[in-house]
Amino acid sequence: MKEHFLKSVAPPPEKRLTTAPIKVGGIEPFSAIDYPDHLAAVVFCQGCPWRCRYCYNAHLRSFSPKRGGGHAWEDILNFLQCRRGQLDGVVFSGGEPLAQPRLVEAIHDVKKEGFKVALHTGGYSPTHFERILYHVDWVGLDIKALPEKYPQITMIPNSGIGAWQCVRLLVESGVAYECRTTVHPSLLSQQDIWEIAHSLSQIGVRHYAVQLFQGRGCADATLISERSRLPIEESFWDRLGKLFDSFIIRP
Repeated sequence: MKEHFLKSVAPPPEKRLTTAPIKVGGIEPFSAIDYPDHLAAVVFCQGCPWRCRYCYNAHLRSFSPKRGGGHAWEDILNFLQCRRGQLDGVVFSGGEPLAQPRLVEAIHDVKKEGFKVALHTGGYSPTHFERILYHVDWVGLDIKALPEKYPQITMIPNSGIGAWQCVRLLVESGVAYECRTTVHPSLLSQQDIWEIAHSLSQIGVRHYAVQLFQGRGCADATLISERSRLPIEESFWDRLGKLFDSFIIRP
């Protein structure tokens, strides 16, 4: 996250009359991969109620950024003003954006600047997700496991129930989306992956991605040491891909 970009952006002539609606832990000023077919800035929300073992943004878990960290929301908006015509959209990622009580206000601020809005979320709160859903243009929803196996990844009891409720809300909404699952051989077996994909397909998910575990930024040393190539044949991926209109494996 290249926070230093903000320091070089001059503020607009008139100071904004706004309070900070969300806690921002960092910003990626330019991304071509976080919002499909769009050039976007990524705003990383500070704080997450889950403790996913493979999280690569563990420094964003706390709702209070480390001393000297974080950004004022006004600075983010000033930065975006200077990127009109260069960026198509803004992605709210995290951390967990749904844990920000005033996320809708932040989304509206961004849309007023003329940008589309994408959301990356783990589906932490179906209630908040439903309220946010119709204000965004695209959603990347992380589905970590079948509901009963969520705690071994998130370390939080019953965390999978709400996440799978969010799948149904997303499919029914008509909002553009991608569901995706991060795979580590110690956490998900080939059978687990098939059952996740099949269940998503049964709900009506048409766009799915499998993301292979990457050690960069992961705070769980055990997962890094146990990392190995997932022993799955190409025919399995071919069979799984036929469940969806679009399917991708991200290395």
